[in-house]
Amino acid sequence: MSRALNLRPFRSLLIANRGEIACRIATTARTMGKRVIAVYSSADANALHVQSANAAIEIGSALPAESYLNIDAILAAARDSGAEAIHPGYGFLAENDRFAQAVLEAGLVWVGPPPDAMRAMSSKAGGKRLARQLSVPVLAGYDGDDQADATLRHQAHAIGFPLLIKASAGVGG
Repeated sequence: MSRALNLRPFRSLLIANRGEIACRIATTARTMGKRVIAVYSSADANALHVQSANAAIEIGSALPAESYLNIDAILAAARDSGAEAIHPGYGFLAENDRFAQAVLEAGLVWVGPPPDAMRAMSSKAGGKRLARQLSVPVLAGYDGDDQADATLRHQAHAIGFPLLIKASAGVGG
């Protein structure tokens, strides 16, 4: 179970991402008076997000698995730079509950949803069931176990057209 979110004020923010999203977060953080720390792979040493930060730490090779997806390297960069908070950006580790938990356990502020919420929403179907349980309005749909053609055809007509078919597992938005 993750501990309560650490919402204490912070002065420095490490952005665990690159590119346009890191630049946007950095701009907002600077506007808020925060010191901005960028992380970068060896291939991104001259990238705009690195240039726009107050400090930058190299975290590994060009391979994302050895840099932007390397939780230990990012936490070490936070420790070495004196960062008090980590923002995951978008993609990479932004939806990784283990990363969020590790940030909190390191005593840092996690700028993102609580790890428990991330776990609860990691399944599209499970997230929709949870939303229903909490009386959150959701779109009409069918998420039953019976996936036979006849059942799906019946459900499609009951829901109405046009119809959006969305996979509940795998990758993608």
